[in-house]
Amino acid sequence: MAVNKKVRTFISQSSWIRKMFEEGNRMRKQYGGPNIFDFSIGNPNVEPPPEFKKALQQVVSDDSAGVHGYMPNAGFFETRESVAALLSETYGVPLGPDNVIMTCGAAGALNVICKVLLEPGDEVLIPTPCFMEYRFYADNANGTAIFVKTCGDFSLDLSAMGHAISERTKIVLINSPNNPTGKVYDEASIQGLSEILEIKSRTYGREIYLVSDEPYRDVVYDGINVPSIFRYYKNSIIASSYSKSLSLAGERIGYLAVNPALSDIDEVIGGLVFYNRTLGFVNAPALMQRVIAKIQGVTVNVEAYARKRKLLCDGLASIGYKFFRPDGTFYLFPKSPIDDDIEFVHALQKRRILTVPGSGFGWPGHFRIAFCVDDATIVNSMKGFEEAFREGY
Repeated sequence: MAVNKKVRTFISQSSWIRKMFEEGNRMRKQYGGPNIFDFSIGNPNVEPPPEFKKALQQVVSDDSAGVHGYMPNAGFFETRESVAALLSETYGVPLGPDNVIMTCGAAGALNVICKVLLEPGDEVLIPTPCFMEYRFYADNANGTAIFVKTCGDFSLDLSAMGHAISERTKIVLINSPNNPTGKVYDEASIQGLSEILEIKSRTYGREIYLVSDEPYRDVVYDGINVPSIFRYYKNSIIASSYSKSLSLAGERIGYLAVNPALSDIDEVIGGLVFYNRTLGFVNAPALMQRVIAKIQGVTVNVEAYARKRKLLCDGLASIGYKFFRPDGTFYLFPKSPIDDDIEFVHALQKRRILTVPGSGFGWPGHFRIAFCVDDATIVNSMKGFEEAFREGY
């Protein structure tokens, strides 16, 4: 066989999201785009803000000598300085440009973090439901993903997290606002988790790092606040991107930010910069770095997603679906009307509605709806959602 056994296994476990997305492309060719209700992938459909387009034109028009040359591997100083200034205000901790590394999206940041922190056999604790590609990021660094269930409302189960931490635990990886549930872990949960990590770090005589994946931080509703892990736990690192906050998913521009109180910070940052280069990312895209530096604090029109959330939640609730209204993101994670979430997703697919089974996020019995779609897609899909629901009962 051309590929090794592990790769074959991982391919068989690969993303349900992508499988359904590809199915949507096939069905669009067969039935026509307007007849397919594709809620499979979190591909933002709200356009980037006008400030982005203006900044992009300015950067593209710059014909200064050397603008397309190599840069420091951590990213342009001016960009990191601009990002650090906003993050200092957002996270309530003073950050300088040396605390920020520009990356190829949040995925690039997480792979770099895992590569630097993990020894072979180290464990990464991850609350579920979650974005299941995290397990591959851990494996890329010869680590092992350990999944810990959240509570019934998808809040952190601090007792379960505490019991799951072992002498092999090196990273606790959280995602808030969460994909697929839209849950924001509240301040009490972050404080409680931080206290547990401090105790466990002393117990096992090794640093346990809290890593937060936050690409949806700016996509929140109803005045909800996303707590800063930097305020509660010193050995913490944040990974994020502009894929959702600015609708730049295809541009692969993100960053990682290191808590200035982190133990052995100079060595850790040196490792992060090193692997940002040698893992093959080399640098975050130069063009996007220059654009981002000009528009810190600007976001997409989140009210557009709030409107879509209301359309979807009101429509599904009137049918009888059970769910927790998401605090943030553009995902809804309803309970399947039947126990077999994969079977129910196939029932929706027969109505040309594409969703993702909860099994693909480590949480069977539910399914994910990405509502970053046209309003008409939501409205026109309701008949099919109702038919599948009635059939399920």
